[in-house]
Amino acid sequence: MKPKFGLLFDIDGVIVRGKNVLPPIPEAFKQLQGKDGKFRVPTVFVTNSGNALRSQKAADLSKWLGFEVKESQVIMAHSPLKLFQNFHNKQVLISGQGPIKEIARELGFHKITTIQELVKNFPSLDYVNMEKRNSVCGPVDPNFPAIEGIVLFSEPISWETPLQLMVDLLMSNGMPAGLPDEIPYPHIPVLACNMDLLWVSEAPIPRYGHGAFLLCLESLYKKITGKDLMYSALVGKPSEVTYYHANYMLCEHAKSIGINHNVDTIYAIGDNINTDIFGANLYDKYLSYCTKEEVLKSDKLKKLLSKSDIKPPSAKACISILVETGVHKRDSNFIVEHNPRDFLPVEEGLCKPAFVVEHVGEAIKLVFKEEKFD
Repeated sequence: MKPKFGLLFDIDGVIVRGKNVLPPIPEAFKQLQGKDGKFRVPTVFVTNSGNALRSQKAADLSKWLGFEVKESQVIMAHSPLKLFQNFHNKQVLISGQGPIKEIARELGFHKITTIQELVKNFPSLDYVNMEKRNSVCGPVDPNFPAIEGIVLFSEPISWETPLQLMVDLLMSNGMPAGLPDEIPYPHIPVLACNMDLLWVSEAPIPRYGHGAFLLCLESLYKKITGKDLMYSALVGKPSEVTYYHANYMLCEHAKSIGINHNVDTIYAIGDNINTDIFGANLYDKYLSYCTKEEVLKSDKLKKLLSKSDIKPPSAKACISILVETGVHKRDSNFIVEHNPRDFLPVEEGLCKPAFVVEHVGEAIKLVFKEEKFD
């Protein structure tokens, strides 16, 4: 019997911790492997990581699992930005780690500026390190273009310079040669990926994620201007846009492995109640709304993406499963509910998983039992 369900897997804290593959993984994923050595169940990997190309993450997953994971099965935190075509021709400042210029181009952005290029043209703005201070105000290049938007892929290596310069851009309408008579508001667009406050690596204690950087940026902008930082887009988990995109990619993977009927039920497996679980439950609620015609007429995705041809999602339900190999465990005292500012208030129950299991192997067995699939 061909499955009518699909699987969404988080990666960090679910499949690996840092660079170490979790012990149950190789045996667990054999349950998803058909006689041809390929996936027999529609499967997509949805990570809030934003420091790699999808092709590299697919290669890593293939090595960890022991059989091929295709690039089309990988959704990074930044992947949904492909849908935001109205920003692709703007001059954007990009921030993060890894091959960020390649990532930006792959997503469709054409005019790209890095933090390093901004510092080079406005040396006096980078003023924290006393040994590096330079009094030249800039722009050094008289043709340096005004920044029309800020795109945040992941946390930068050093935070003080990006935080300072981003606030400078927001207060100067993208040209930080001086303060205008009146601070512009609304400010230039800000698009952010990955709202994880915490994530797990080899360290025994969870580490700060990009959500912590965003919290600092929001707080500094509010403290200095008295106004709230506004996001033109927040993507990555728990955003409905990310789950909508993952839903579409699940259907595409189903077709590629010979499944022509609909993926009715999505099982989302993760280790973080504030992103994986909250996001899955939020999307499940969205799916229930999509059965109501009046909601479709004013669909939030259509407004967010500025597109009128957004189709209703194909799935009927999204079920959350918490694994206890990462940030959160069922009996731990370390259950910090920190949801992104723009997703508050959180309705009761949205951070509660439908199921809690020890590890991924148990999660797959649970799904097979629920779906009577063998």
